[in-house]
Amino acid sequence: MDTSRTDPFERCALACGLLTKEQLDEARESLRASGGWPPDVPLQATGEQLAEKLVQLGKLNVWQAKQLLAGRTKFNLGPYLIVDSIGRGGMGQVFKAEHSVLGRVVAIKVLPRHKSTPEAIANFMQEIRAQARLDHPNLVRALDAGEDGSVYYLVTEYVPGTDLRKLVRRNGPLRMSAAASIISQAAAGLQHAHEQGLIHRDVKPGNVLVTPEGRAKLSDLGLAGPLGGDAESDPRFGKIVGTADYLSPDHIMAPWSPTPAWDIYSLGCTLYYAVTGKVPFPGGTTRDKARNHCELQPLDPRRLNAELSAAFVEVMADMMAKDPAVRIATAAQVIARLAPWTGEPKPLGDEAWLEQSVYAARVVAPRAGAGGAAEEGAGTEETEPSFPEFVEGPRRATDSSGQLSQGTDPLSSAQQETPRFWPRAPGEVLPAGALLRPLMFFVALPLALVGLVVLLWLLTRLLW
Repeated sequence: MDTSRTDPFERCALACGLLTKEQLDEARESLRASGGWPPDVPLQATGEQLAEKLVQLGKLNVWQAKQLLAGRTKFNLGPYLIVDSIGRGGMGQVFKAEHSVLGRVVAIKVLPRHKSTPEAIANFMQEIRAQARLDHPNLVRALDAGEDGSVYYLVTEYVPGTDLRKLVRRNGPLRMSAAASIISQAAAGLQHAHEQGLIHRDVKPGNVLVTPEGRAKLSDLGLAGPLGGDAESDPRFGKIVGTADYLSPDHIMAPWSPTPAWDIYSLGCTLYYAVTGKVPFPGGTTRDKARNHCELQPLDPRRLNAELSAAFVEVMADMMAKDPAVRIATAAQVIARLAPWTGEPKPLGDEAWLEQSVYAARVVAPRAGAGGAAEEGAGTEETEPSFPEFVEGPRRATDSSGQLSQGTDPLSSAQQETPRFWPRAPGEVLPAGALLRPLMFFVALPLALVGLVVLLWLLTRLLW
């Protein structure tokens, strides 16, 4: 008797319908042939060996095999069959799925069951309603929503490709034309959201999806909130939410007064990352990053990417102005300011558009190893995900972007001191603290020296 037929892996595979008996037999025979077992000798194959062979034959992917080996048999949410894990984000876990009748491939964002508190459910429902209000080619569209048992989920369009964070990590800093094209498209999506009375509040490279054709879509409205008179109805009203590396000073200083200027600043930080491969203020704690956004100027991006023109840097500086009154006012104005560098989106494989490997190796310092740099993406509100029914499997190089809120990996030169000399926009005034600190230094140093002299004089008198 073939003992592998009684393996729990095989029973789970048949029970959930992911595999047929014929497919299992095919994998078993392939194992027999590759292992040199004679036809009359029972095949001694473990579930792990059978799963690995099924992945090699293309009958399962790595994530599905891992779920079956763990004894899981539920692979559906309503009419959607879960086929793979895209990743985890701040507000939930995202899966690739297929509609059982229509055959349409979608992305499904799931609210973790153990975090389905009344407040979390209310926030998730707010995200669903917010995304349903929006319909723009540069925003990830909502298609459906539902509840399966006690699991709430949001269905959105599936965007093949990668996100801007991974794109920069893989290819190095982008050229001005590439970065301007992607950021302008994200700005178009933001403009639509702002016109509909919504602020994104989590604009960052990981939430800018880029298709193989070079089309950009802004994703994840998990932290979106209303603008204007409806702001006080927001459950997060008055709280600092988002990702610390991209928070605007006015968001930090006055979280009860949301404006589109918050998103413009975050988009400017995203552009900074796209052309330098670094966040504006690497290193330090969340508190340090927040203080730096309010008081300091980032390293001049031309020191990280010598190809940047002065005019391009000026646009970036105007997007990241500390004073919102000086900052570029609307996403539409961002598009207009970047127009000299934009054109038709180009495919990701266009070497003239994205080839940066040699240049990136020349201007970007090697990345620090584990623990060598501060983790970017630390939000100021706890949003760690978990969804026990569908455990994320190993990631592969070909996996597409997670359509979800996620932090950015550690970056190079996190220990580098942030200078204060990046030119400010005309008329911009720094907060009082940024001006007071240098003055205090020059006052405190002479006083300390005087105190040291007096102490030495007293010691000399005592010794004599």
